[in-house]
Formats: sequence, structure tokens, C-alpha cells
Amino acid sequence: MSPELAQQLLLKTLLPLSLLIAAGGIWPRWQSGVSIIGLRGEINRLVLNFFAPMLFFAAGATATVDLNLLKLPLILGAATLFGLGLAALALFATPLGRGLPDPARGALLLTSGFGNVLFFGYPFLTTVFGDAGARYPFFADMLATTPLVWSLGVWIAFRYGNHSEHASFLSMWLRLPPVWGFAAGIAVNLTGAGLDPLVEAARWAGSPTIPLMLFVLGLTIPWHDLRPQKTVMLALAIKLALMPLFALGLALAWPGPLSEPAEAAILEAAMPTMVMVIALADRFGLDVRLAGLIMGWSTLAGLFTLPFWLWVLKGFAT
Repeated sequence: MSPELAQQLLLKTLLPLSLLIAAGGIWPRWQSGVSIIGLRGEINRLVLNFFAPMLFFAAGATATVDLNLLKLPLILGAATLFGLGLAALALFATPLGRGLPDPARGALLLTSGFGNVLFFGYPFLTTVFGDAGARYPFFADMLATTPLVWSLGVWIAFRYGNHSEHASFLSMWLRLPPVWGFAAGIAVNLTGAGLDPLVEAARWAGSPTIPLMLFVLGLTIPWHDLRPQKTVMLALAIKLALMPLFALGLALAWPGPLSEPAEAAILEAAMPTMVMVIALADRFGLDVRLAGLIMGWSTLAGLFTLPFWLWVLKGFAT
């Protein structure tokens, strides 16, 4: 990694990310009487129903769609399944999972497999790959992470949580506004309709999505309870080390030279635990404390492991 890129990552990506997450952590202490759960829920609803669909529409409408791009969701999807499989193996075939209640098992499975591919991935990949890198997080999210979260992820939460929900995976996924925003953007892209002013307006309207969700991440991390545990270390090892290592192996085994979408897939596989895991834990009665611990530790550790994986990739590129 060149000194220039390292400086850009520090100043343009890691520093703003850290400030937004820290602001979310400080806000409830500064504004006494604020309900963290209520504030988090309102911001999540606002982002899900308005800001994110706008951003997804703009991304889909301006992305360059080609077969080479499909490497990204294929490699990331395989790495996600690999991470979930490793976590399941550790929980059910080793002494580590013995005695853990089902809600803790469900939380550990989800936090080990699903990464923050959009809200961490967007600022990181745009710094690394420039404007062309802006499309990668959206394709990663829509074609790999979101379908897996709202199918296998919901099944895991449904199976191991304490709840009274009756989930219909397909209907929940089809009711997500970002899915329709992205589909509309792809349709505009493929038809070649001259809607540039609308696309730019949508991009501007959706621009608060990333800062707001990073702020929510800071709200969600249990800062007062960040003590390492064996289960937390297991999830971190799978999410931040073994998943990107598996993605790297897949990318290198792919015929031809290591392409930019494949590099993006490796970096996306290395992202910290996604914020949506907390929402699933809340909704289906998983161990929210354990999920928050793993998400907090993975976010803090990810500020160091992500530059490491980028350094590894640059070594292969040269």
C-alpha cells in the first residue's frame, strides 16, 4: 500500500468513521433522558424507508453492469456461508458451544457471518477504488448480503430466538424499500432513460444514509461492557480473519488475474459485523448483549484489520 493511499484511508475514511461512531456513543451521555432504543428505532425506520432507497436507486441507475461484476456477490456470498458454517461447527461440534443457550448461539452465528458491507464498505471502497468503487457495496448488499440475511439469517434468528413471530422470508424481503429502489435504478440503467437530474437528486437525498447508520452503530455498541470473551474472540476470528482469507482463496482460484471486483469482494468479506444483526436480535429474542459485544469489538478491530487486508491485496497486485 502506497503512503498516499494510507493517508487517504486514514483521513478520508477511518477518521470520519471513527468520529461518527464515537458521536453515537457520546450522544446519550450528553443528551440526558434520551431513549437509545427509541432513537435507534426512529433513525433505522427513516433510513430504511426513505434515505436508503434513494441511495440504492442512484447506485443502480449509474452502475456499470457487466459479468465481471458478478464475481463480487458470488465470492462474498460463498465467504458468508463459509463463516456461518464455521461458526455452526464451532458451536455444535466443539466444547465451546456446550452450555450456551439458543439465543446466544443464534447471536454468535449471525455476528460471525454477516458484515457491514454497505455502511462500512461504501466509504472504504470509494477511497480505495475511486468513484468506480461506489457501485461495489450496493451490488454486494443487494445480490449477496441482503438475500442471505432475510432468508438464512432470519431462519437462524427464528430458530434460536425466544419470540412469537411468524416470518415469511420472501414477503419480508420484497417489502424492503431499498430492494425496490435498487430494482428501479437497475431498470433505469438498462433502459438508458435520460433521467440524470432525477438520479443526481436521489443521490443527494440519500447521502445521509451512511452517516446516520454509523451514528446508530455508535448508539448500539455497549461501550460500558466491552470485555473480551471466548465467544466474542471466536466470532472475531471468523469474521475478520477466516472469512476474508477464504474469499482471497476463491479469488485467486478464479481463472484469470485478480480483478477489481474480486478485490472488493475480499475487502467486503473482511468488514465488521453488520448493524442489522441487532435489529434481528431485538425482533426475534436473541442475546442482544452478546450481539452488541461482538459488533462493538469487530468494529473497533476492523479499523485495524481492514487496512491489513488491503495491504495483503496490494501485495498480490504487485
